Amino acid sequence: ANQANQKTFRHYLMFWSGQLFSLFGSMVVYFVIIWWVTEETQSPMYLAIASFLFIICQVIVLPIAGVLADRLNRKVIILVADSLQAVSTLILLVLFQMNLANIWIVFIFISIRSVFQAFHLPTVNSIIPIMVPKESLSRINGINFLFTGVVQILTPLIGATLMIFLPIKTILWVDLITFCIAVIPLILIEIPSVRNPKETVEKNSFIKEFKLGIKTIKVIPGLVIVIFYSMLLNFLIRPMDTLMPYYINVIHGGSATHLAIVLIFFQGGMIGGALITSIKKTWNNKLKVIFGSVIITMIGYAIMAFAPTGEFLIIGIGGATMGLLLPVINSLYQTIMQTVIPPDKMGRVTSMDNSLSMSISPIGTIISGPLAEMLGVGNLFLYCALLGIIVTVSVWSFTGIRTVDYETKSELDVITAKINSIKN
Repeated sequence: ANQANQKTFRHYLMFWSGQLFSLFGSMVVYFVIIWWVTEETQSPMYLAIASFLFIICQVIVLPIAGVLADRLNRKVIILVADSLQAVSTLILLVLFQMNLANIWIVFIFISIRSVFQAFHLPTVNSIIPIMVPKESLSRINGINFLFTGVVQILTPLIGATLMIFLPIKTILWVDLITFCIAVIPLILIEIPSVRNPKETVEKNSFIKEFKLGIKTIKVIPGLVIVIFYSMLLNFLIRPMDTLMPYYINVIHGGSATHLAIVLIFFQGGMIGGALITSIKKTWNNKLKVIFGSVIITMIGYAIMAFAPTGEFLIIGIGGATMGLLLPVINSLYQTIMQTVIPPDKMGRVTSMDNSLSMSISPIGTIISGPLAEMLGVGNLFLYCALLGIIVTVSVWSFTGIRTVDYETKSELDVITAKINSIKN
């Protein structure tokens, strides 16, 4: 039950403002570390390994962390995860100070941070519904998205500016200072506990629940196709995510500031797209809009690949094009999921959907290194963009997805009836 009231809401806002500082510190440090790896190694392979370690630790730890967030004291989990992350930063800082840091130590550090963040994320997300009153939920989600977007625009800029004036061992202090700011409201507030006496019974039926999730996905027309399609797209966008610092630094001879500018274009596009989706209430033909948006996103990807050497503005325009449409694609996809899947099966189906899309990401990340060595980064981006367009047109033309109707009530009633007839 939602036992949220004005007091818990106030506490949540205090906690949240602290968390924004913490996010800011973490992202500045991540930006600086990834740039350090890029300059130190000048190799797409090492960047691929760094991203791979970060993602694989999350893929492994998130499911465990999600279960623990429902069972243990959430305040303690957040405190312990954040404190240990701060300690790890302090150790890295000392190693840089003594000139003992090398690429492998930095990799260990990236992996450790990823594990702590995997505990931090689901725990923070799971306290929103118990502290924020129901009528404020969608507003808080929107504001959250907006502020996180603003932080993501500022961090590369600030990270790049700090790198002009300061060595990395000094910049790492940002993480420790923001941790100290974030921990004060966390200690002061109360986080309600959610103990569910039924939990012990449900533990044994994990496999049963999982099977039910799979059956639900199978019953809904077109959903298997849509999930595999989104897996493919995630896979194709990984090289851009992973190799952007290398592309800017080595291929285009840019500095950390140039990377920051490209990221700002991308995030600016994201915020624009988020505003569009929050203003426009109803979308007809959601699937059509999603498939069309993906093609435009892939054209943005190709623009990045075609940018002449040193033309950071063109790379930025490609990034802004991608950024603008990603929120449209994601929010419409979520809306379809929310319309089609009954609330009591939502958790299972979406977590399976997420783990399927995430499971392919580490593979996409780790092969983008050797592929970039073979084909060149620009060519790799271009081939991924073209493949994205081919896959989109093929899925639309040959799978029958375009005949699926998630819009009309009669169709949705048929789907609901099918789902309800599934036997556990």
